[in-house]
Amino acid sequence: MENERIKIGISQGDINGISYEVIIKTLMDTRILESCTPVVYGSPKVAAYHRKALDIDNFSFNSIKSAEEANEKRPNIINCISDDVRVELGKSTPMAGEASFIALEAAVRDLKEGKIQALVTAPINKQNIQSGKFNYSGHTEYLQSVFSVDDVLMLMVSDLLKVGVVAGHIPVSQLPAFITKDRILNKIRVMNRSLLEDFGIRKPRIAVLGLNPHAGDNGLLGNEEIDTIIPALEAARGEDIITMGPYPADGFFGSGNFSRFDGILAMYHDQGLIPFKTLVPDEGVNYTAGLPVIRTSPAHGTAYEITGKNEANFSSFRQALYLAIDIYHHRKMFEDVNQNPLPSGRPDEVQGTREHPGE
Repeated sequence: MENERIKIGISQGDINGISYEVIIKTLMDTRILESCTPVVYGSPKVAAYHRKALDIDNFSFNSIKSAEEANEKRPNIINCISDDVRVELGKSTPMAGEASFIALEAAVRDLKEGKIQALVTAPINKQNIQSGKFNYSGHTEYLQSVFSVDDVLMLMVSDLLKVGVVAGHIPVSQLPAFITKDRILNKIRVMNRSLLEDFGIRKPRIAVLGLNPHAGDNGLLGNEEIDTIIPALEAARGEDIITMGPYPADGFFGSGNFSRFDGILAMYHDQGLIPFKTLVPDEGVNYTAGLPVIRTSPAHGTAYEITGKNEANFSSFRQALYLAIDIYHHRKMFEDVNQNPLPSGRPDEVQGTREHPGE
């Protein structure tokens, strides 16, 4: 099963950003073709434009009309947009926003229909992509809507730590009202299930952070921990989910306490992503947990300021591609184990599962 070659869709993202640079540099390593068949949803013309700007002459895509035509021995590309599209390196334009959505929509349609087994989304510009068809704050919210899922979790993933957030793209002024017991509990559930099914961790340990400085200091600096977070933790423990906290965020990351846990649930975006990106500056991956399909993304944006300069670090995109493949295999293994349980009933004997990373 580990040698199974699966089709991975890649949406082109913003054509004026570094998306094509990180895509091309990742796919130039032919070892990737041993474990997947890449299918880029984008534009051969735009790809050629970026290749010329970057002075890359030892790489080419295999142009196809559908995912079914993908060549296992080549990086493939499906033309989704008009050849009249205009590339303006480093600029946010309405045309770039429209092109990024058209490619994303085509890739998601094939993902829904099972023509590809996972999707890696290159960075979009959250402003220029807005339209009557895309009125979301990001990929995560769009995919949640498309697949009609009650709850998903933005999970930042690396070998060092995995960090999810209760409130993703929410203004800070709205946080206290947004963060409820039910929302926290639902995110814990999604994280726990993902660590089990997507990462093969048998008994996940989850740390939950406080909302206020010093996790409220027993009510001195706020009551959200007492009134909202602790009741959510108690409810999760009642469902046999191993959760601990709430922890003060600064001390938790500063002391290295995070290394004791398989997953960390932060209350809001910056509380989780600032330490994550500080600790893992180059190889972090954004994974949407809770979907029936697999979607990963590099943990960076369009980086207009370095577009076309051959300076983009493609480590995060490469890791996003490999993580999508790993999660596919973990899900298959989890499904096989649950359909064919061992007679002894001892899941710890199943190869490929582990209680915690590194054990």
